[in-house]
Amino acid sequence: MIDKILRLGKEAAIYGLSSIVGRFLNFLLVPIYTNLLLPADYGVIATLYSYIAFAAIVFGYGMDAAYMRFAVSWEEGDKKQTYSVPLLSVAASSFLLSALIHWHAPFLSNVMGLGEGAVPLVRMSAWILFFDAIVLVPYAALRMENKAGTFAIIRITNIVLTIVFNVIFLVGMDMKADGVVLANLVSSALTVIPHLRGILPNLTFRLSGRLYKQLLAFGLPYLPAGLASVAMQVIDRPIMKALTDDATVGIYQANYRMGVFMMLVVGMFDYAWRPFFLRHAREPGAKQLFSRVFTFFCVLAVSLFVVLTLFIEDLIRIRLGSAYFIHPDYWEGAKIIPVILLAYVLNGAYVNFLVGVYLEKRTSVLPYIFGAGAVVNVAANVLLIPLYGMMGAAYATLLSYAVLAAGIFVPSQRLYRIEYEWGKILALLSVATLIVSVFRLLLPDPAYGHLLVKAGLVAAFAILVLFARVVSREDFKMTRGAVGQFSDAAE
Repeated sequence: MIDKILRLGKEAAIYGLSSIVGRFLNFLLVPIYTNLLLPADYGVIATLYSYIAFAAIVFGYGMDAAYMRFAVSWEEGDKKQTYSVPLLSVAASSFLLSALIHWHAPFLSNVMGLGEGAVPLVRMSAWILFFDAIVLVPYAALRMENKAGTFAIIRITNIVLTIVFNVIFLVGMDMKADGVVLANLVSSALTVIPHLRGILPNLTFRLSGRLYKQLLAFGLPYLPAGLASVAMQVIDRPIMKALTDDATVGIYQANYRMGVFMMLVVGMFDYAWRPFFLRHAREPGAKQLFSRVFTFFCVLAVSLFVVLTLFIEDLIRIRLGSAYFIHPDYWEGAKIIPVILLAYVLNGAYVNFLVGVYLEKRTSVLPYIFGAGAVVNVAANVLLIPLYGMMGAAYATLLSYAVLAAGIFVPSQRLYRIEYEWGKILALLSVATLIVSVFRLLLPDPAYGHLLVKAGLVAAFAILVLFARVVSREDFKMTRGAVGQFSDAAE
């Protein structure tokens, strides 16, 4: 069992390389944005990309997920048809949608509250969406073919290009918001090129209408579910803009992005997790294996939450020459970061719990689950932002992810019951709550706490987790033995 968990970890690490290295580098753009853009300008970018996130779901309409499901067994059509039908469908529909957005950019810019000055940004966004959509199926194919290295190289290249062009346009050419969007457009267009090596050999125009109907039947439920999911992630920006101002949105966005560390962990796990449980779900002992995976995931995620909660204020105040990692104009938003980190932990729980729904093709429940999360998110934002400002938006995000995790857990357990190790997980959460509570009592202002005190609390957390037997010595022994087996096999 441990060897399979380690294999999952190995694949997650490779997939995560594109996210950890790439997104971390991309995350380093935050100092550039916060030091070169006023909070109001950053707020405009945050609002625009919120709408892009919604549109991206419509452009893909679940075809990548549908491809992955049918690529496992080719239930209808051959390999090339299973690849080409969703690819060509997305390419054709995306081109049409991008052309419509480009043509109606003045109207859309006003509807989004961005004004006439943002029309060029909206037009560039239309073609970002097009180029990003046509590589969805090629990326999914790399995942299903276990080409994690190729996947990682292409993803990292895309992010590096985005960073390079951001530096050229913002620093070298003194552009502002238009430079940010143009950098994204150029990198998205160039990223299509390396995918041609996978697209051309698998492309066929001998299409199957029956296969297309089945792909749509599986993928379309992801459309409302995806829109609701994006709503939970970004709807707070437009609502905050309506209830406050662009500057508040900019401050919120800069600090929200500090949740990238937890987002990376959940994201790289998700990339490897779905192919993993699809391959092992029918094996003896699979349910026990999945239960252990969830326990190990919780240990990793909660440990990261504790460390970041203690040290995040120190990170954002790091001096970079004459500047700071995050400009002081944005520091007031640092209070939202622990709440956002915890929301991502709950998102990771959702990823673990979706096994039953995915295996039994019951994706029809997803719109209801994500819809409930989105409704809670919107309602909580409307109610809490006027009372608590950006903290209200952070609490709304946390609540919506709690609804999401609970909502997927119930139907998945009915379809494919897994006995999770709730005693260990409860002990882990209790220890984390204790350490964070002591931290808040000892250091009411996290920005000025002594680093040795924080390091001591982290050490205490690790000791208490071991003492509570959340992770046992036997786990370490089995892991060490499995690692040795992997090493022997590699030789």
